[in-house]
Amino acid sequence: MAGIRPSRRRILAGGGALAAAALLPRAARAAPRIILNDASGLNPTPVARHAVLPTGSTEALIEAVRAEIRDAAAAGRPVAVGVARHSMGGQSLARDGTAVTLEGGPIEPDTAAGLYRVGAGARWSQVIRQLDRIGFSPAVMQSNSDFGVGSTFSVNAHGWPAPRGPFGSTVRALRLVLADGSLVTCSRTENAELFGLAMGGYGLFGIVVDLVVEMVPNRLLTPTFAVMPAAEFAPAFVAAVERDPRLRMAYGRLSVAQAGFFEEAILVTYAEAEHPPQVLPAAAAQGAFSAVSREIYRAQVGSEFGKRARWIAETRLNPTLDPGLATRNSLMNEPVANLASRDRNRTDILHEYFVPPERFDAFRAACREIIPGSGCDCLNVTLRYVAADPDSTLAYAPSPRIGAVMSFSQGLTPGDEAAMMRMTEALIERVVALGGAYYLPYRLHARRDQMARAYPRLDAFVAAKRRYDPGLLFRNALWSTSMA
Repeated sequence: MAGIRPSRRRILAGGGALAAAALLPRAARAAPRIILNDASGLNPTPVARHAVLPTGSTEALIEAVRAEIRDAAAAGRPVAVGVARHSMGGQSLARDGTAVTLEGGPIEPDTAAGLYRVGAGARWSQVIRQLDRIGFSPAVMQSNSDFGVGSTFSVNAHGWPAPRGPFGSTVRALRLVLADGSLVTCSRTENAELFGLAMGGYGLFGIVVDLVVEMVPNRLLTPTFAVMPAAEFAPAFVAAVERDPRLRMAYGRLSVAQAGFFEEAILVTYAEAEHPPQVLPAAAAQGAFSAVSREIYRAQVGSEFGKRARWIAETRLNPTLDPGLATRNSLMNEPVANLASRDRNRTDILHEYFVPPERFDAFRAACREIIPGSGCDCLNVTLRYVAADPDSTLAYAPSPRIGAVMSFSQGLTPGDEAAMMRMTEALIERVVALGGAYYLPYRLHARRDQMARAYPRLDAFVAAKRRYDPGLLFRNALWSTSMA
């Protein structure tokens, strides 16, 4: 109150408290965490450091990679590497770790040898642009041109050139920085075990800095379209790919309309044109899906009418509107963004299953039994031929396979995620029982026992990981969820 003065004791006590407070350390302001995600949008992951390493000089990149490895090891942080981060289960992310992103890189063709050396951070669109100028084309690449070359090797993706195996089948050699910072060259004759482990090894054995890869002459191709009952597709597909020496690319699709789900198919093949011009047109950014417009594709979400309309466009309109001729490079030069969802309440989720051609009808039967009643919205199924892969430790095609790439539109609620998880687990169970496998870059919904049955060399892979990387420096969500 106004008439009362503070006592000497109170003044001294207050002054002591202020002095003591001055001696205390100030509360540290926590910096906002870096949050990265992948193509699913369902894996927001905090990382301690995000190192973006542009590849102007490969030697400079090697030293930058070594520095990041040393820094992470000293801090006890895991390291995960990526380029475009188009995986969907955190395969390029390590919680509270160092996320290394590779950008660009030199592309050095050797036309006499039919090879090119390429930085791991280069995108396929850059490779196509460079090779197109000299009349060449990637022998195999991932199906979309905005993915990174090093990532394609790390997931051992395949494309639709035929009759070809996964991308790793066209890689002659690569250079890899290991957990101890050493740089090793890997090929089928040098460090062959490590070559097979890193091929489809999801970055768990080291960071790829560059690769030597096969290229082939760019060609003008002409398409053939054949609509047929889906029961006839597998033998027709295999016969076309394995017996037609002029065929260079091929794919199929299945109708996803609920009425007649997976009952009708289209087979599209591309053979070399008989009288090509001496100078081919420059690669266009079109791709095999461009004739089906984005609007028609996205109109399928939640709509049976939209799915029927899209199938009519694919099987009746597209063959009549197709220009008829396209270069190999133009067909492969399509970004995944062309058909991406813009709905913030939904995301596109991919699956892929690899089945022996003779079990394809049993696979279709399983899909017809499981998918329509799952509550999951299937928008597309693309079918590709994959030749046998004798090199990768985690091979999904130990013998020739038909790969079925499925796209689903999924809501973002926990219920939507649970429905996708149940459907995925059920599909994997049936596929594995047919002697097939599922692809590892997508949602991590498989059980550990399912993964072991789909990939019989999984235990050997894990044991080798612990041998080459005893400190488990290279880790990601795939390792933590399914392998550790």
